[in-house]
Amino acid sequence: MVKRRPKDTIAAGRRHTVGLKSDGTVTAVGDNKYGQCDVSGWRDMAAVAAGNVHMATNTGNAHTIGLKSDSTVAAVGWNKHDQCDVNDWRDIVAVAAGWRLSVGLKSDGTVVAVGRNNEGQCNVSGWHDMVAIAAGDWHTIGLKWDGTVAAVGNNRYGQCNVSGWRGIVAIAAGDWHTIGLKWDGTVAAVGWNK
Repeated sequence: MVKRRPKDTIAAGRRHTVGLKSDGTVTAVGDNKYGQCDVSGWRDMAAVAAGNVHMATNTGNAHTIGLKSDSTVAAVGWNKHDQCDVNDWRDIVAVAAGWRLSVGLKSDGTVVAVGRNNEGQCNVSGWHDMVAIAAGDWHTIGLKWDGTVAAVGNNRYGQCNVSGWRGIVAIAAGDWHTIGLKWDGTVAAVGWNK
């Protein structure tokens, strides 16, 4: 029998991997050009996320965020667009990291985001009733308690075309695509399909 672990205990960036240990400490391996693997001092963590899913030549530009058990957030790594400026976040229950982007789900169902906002991927201040979040390269996805999905950001390949989704129980975002798991075990997907 496979032992079930809480979600968000491992995360993979383009060139680094992060793991949350059962004692609340965090380990990371891989490219550490910007300090995205400098997590050895982290304690009492509940979840981790790794930024930078982008496939461009500057793929070493990454960051790591961690949700602490006291509902605050820590971040290390590349911070050119302030994506690591999460020290004042409070009441966070989930975190997600994209390319130059950090997103936090608050206990009241609202969402906060920091980082590059050229495509509107941080425009989540009006979101409410959310139960899950995901961050892609240039878009942010939110799952509402009623099984519907919201999206903001770049929609070049239709990766934000989720307004008609219903009955969704889990979401994920890649660089140019979005995936939703439905309550019946089927999957919905939009975005680049090459």
